Amino acid sequence: MSNFGFLRMRVVNPYEAGYREARSAVGASSVLTSAEEFASVGEAVADCTLVIGTTAVGERELHHRVKALPEAAKIIRKRLESSNVALLFGSERVGLSNEELSHCHWLLRIPTRVEHRSMNLGQAVAVCMYELARDSKRAAPQGRVTKKTLPAAQLKPATAGDIERISKTLLESLHACGYLTPRSGKTPEEKVRRLLRRHKLTANDADLWLSMLGQILYRLKSKSS
Repeated sequence: MSNFGFLRMRVVNPYEAGYREARSAVGASSVLTSAEEFASVGEAVADCTLVIGTTAVGERELHHRVKALPEAAKIIRKRLESSNVALLFGSERVGLSNEELSHCHWLLRIPTRVEHRSMNLGQAVAVCMYELARDSKRAAPQGRVTKKTLPAAQLKPATAGDIERISKTLLESLHACGYLTPRSGKTPEEKVRRLLRRHKLTANDADLWLSMLGQILYRLKSKSS
């Protein structure tokens, strides 16, 4: 990360022994000592407007669009100009779980040979960081923009934290009205997260959804009490 100018690392429930030992790695101390620790993926990406998971794909059944790294890098660089973006990596052994992937807007893969898809985690991170950094200094196009634009507040994307609050309020409403039961398990929660991310909500959209769902939930609770 430090090689390519990416200095904000966030870790979720790290393996304590290996993580602490790695703090002494040559040239990595500044990134590692300032890394933030979180108890969940949702907390780690809460202030990000775009969350991308990484996957080798393989035989796994996926519920997200998958973009190759070169295409993904262009989108990520553009979004980084205005807000935080999270690039999510799983453990080297099992990758990202379905629950973790449900926090992602879409996925990316490094174009490796089919016969050997899996990469060492450190190498995968380095390849992604290189692709993001290699074109980052390209000059912005010159010229005057004449088209009418919307106010910035209407264009600002909702953060992952906004979407997670909508997800939780919606799920609570679905439980309150009996649509979901304790036996429904984790699958509906993952489906709701994926559904909301597909709609590319703005910050204004998120405020409206939270207001409407909050009122619905209040009415449901009032009737049951």
